[in-house]
Amino acid sequence: MKATFAVRKDLDMGKGKIAVQVAHAAVIMALNSDKKTLRKWLEDGQKKVALWAKDEAEIIQLELKARELGVPFYEVRDAGLTQLPPDTLTCVGFGPSEEDVVDKITGHLKLI
Repeated sequence: MKATFAVRKDLDMGKGKIAVQVAHAAVIMALNSDKKTLRKWLEDGQKKVALWAKDEAEIIQLELKARELGVPFYEVRDAGLTQLPPDTLTCVGFGPSEEDVVDKITGHLKLI
């Protein structure tokens, strides 16, 4: 089991901002995953990877692939209180799901 988090590189967010956006995605994921899948992911060690997505267009393509493969995904949109305009798509969490399936979506992205 694995979860991945694709963060938009084009937004030039600070390190702290990136960390918080990924944390938001992880919390949203945990709260919205079905209990059986969440339990399996937790028992398997909660594997998670943070990755760079080029821009919003690339994130949309990743979401389309996730939808095609039946992998849940969770968008994070910024409130606009600090570095970004309100409702800016910053990060998307994919999974948790079987690692080989998640890798079909985000396996080509570079690590943050």
